[in-house]
Amino acid sequence: MKRIFFFLVGFGLTVIGFVYIISYLNLLTIGYNFVDYVNFIIRRIECLISIIGIIIMILSVQIKGGNHALYI
Repeated sequence: MKRIFFFLVGFGLTVIGFVYIISYLNLLTIGYNFVDYVNFIIRRIECLISIIGIIIMILSVQIKGGNHALYI
């Protein structure tokens, strides 16, 4: 149950971060070039939480749980 919770938290953080990254694409229309855009988004904490969310999702899938068997 903890793994599902952490996966969903990581998914939520990833979605929030990518929404900000996509919304900041409007900077390209006002004269920023791609390098300036990338430099801007790597300095914003709300864009970095997408990376944190991806890491949490990977860890929740890859780290092995206990020896609990699922009985149906």
